[in-house]
Amino acid sequence: MSSMRKADRLFQLVNLIRSHQPITAEQLAERVGVSARTIYRYIDDLSVSGIPVYGEPGVGYALDEDFELPPLTLTHDEIAALMLGVEMLSRSTGTDLEAAAKTLLSKIGAVLPPHSFDPTRASIRALGNLLNDQSLRYWNDLYRAIQQQKAVRIEYMSLNEQLSQRIIFPLGLFCWGSKWTVGTWCTLRKTYRDFRIDRIQDLDFALDFEFSSQAINLDTYTEFQLERIKLSGFQPLT
Repeated sequence: MSSMRKADRLFQLVNLIRSHQPITAEQLAERVGVSARTIYRYIDDLSVSGIPVYGEPGVGYALDEDFELPPLTLTHDEIAALMLGVEMLSRSTGTDLEAAAKTLLSKIGAVLPPHSFDPTRASIRALGNLLNDQSLRYWNDLYRAIQQQKAVRIEYMSLNEQLSQRIIFPLGLFCWGSKWTVGTWCTLRKTYRDFRIDRIQDLDFALDFEFSSQAINLDTYTEFQLERIKLSGFQPLT
């Protein structure tokens, strides 16, 4: 493993500890993709370099609450990847995240060295709309429903051209290249369901319908989908 790769792993480790503290060595190993023994070595390296990380047996690792990362530094390739990613994001989501993407670029550009960050001079660009209007028609509404934990009423046209009315709790938005889907709890089926946004014919907020169950959330939706994949016999590529 090169020193640059190790430095990247250490930076990733600090971010994981800061975001999920306390977090165990086993959990860190799974997220970083190394063994728990390697995590122990990394923790020692962080401590030697002055990073105030501490561990409690049976609980996990945490950082001193006053710790802050050093100023942002990015390589040329990282800057190019960031600008391309933000530009693609702004062309394939609703207007809410499009505006956020533009302000994010401005904030990052303000803390980087002059002339190192100019989106208008990038040699790798995402030009034109990546998705059609129908794919994004209700993206903003679904995004806001997720943020506010609100139910929505939809008219949905299935792939076999059957129209139905549903009340759903949107939990997550997922892009599959040319299509967006919304992962939901469907009150009609009383289970998790996915709907293609471009197949939604109409949408309104269901203000009279309360999101009451704490057990219905993105984590349980993800577990449900993973279980479905296992039962289907699908084997991921290794």
